[in-house]
Amino acid sequence: MRLLTVLSSVAIGLAVWGCASDDRQWMKVGEKYTAAEFRRDYAECSRSGKLDDACLRSRGWVDVKAGKPEEKPEPESYRQQRGKITPGQAY
Repeated sequence: MRLLTVLSSVAIGLAVWGCASDDRQWMKVGEKYTAAEFRRDYAECSRSGKLDDACLRSRGWVDVKAGKPEEKPEPESYRQQRGKITPGQAY
C-alpha cells in the first residue's frame, strides 16, 4: 500500500512538472550558433531555477513562435450555392 502511494505521488509530480516545463524553441537570427552555445546561455539565464527571457534575448536569442495559419475564405456552403440556382438552370 505504501509503495502504491509513493508511486502515485511520483507519477503526479512528474505530470505536473511535465506540464510546467518550457517547451519553446530559441534561435539566433542571421547568426550561426551551436547547441553548446545555446545550452551555456540557457544555463546562465536560468540560474534562479526559472528561465529569464530578457537574459536570453540580451544574448541575441529569439523564441520561435508558431505562426497563425493563413486564413482562407471559406467556400460557400452547399445550401447557399443551391439558393443561387434558378429553376431550369443546368448544373
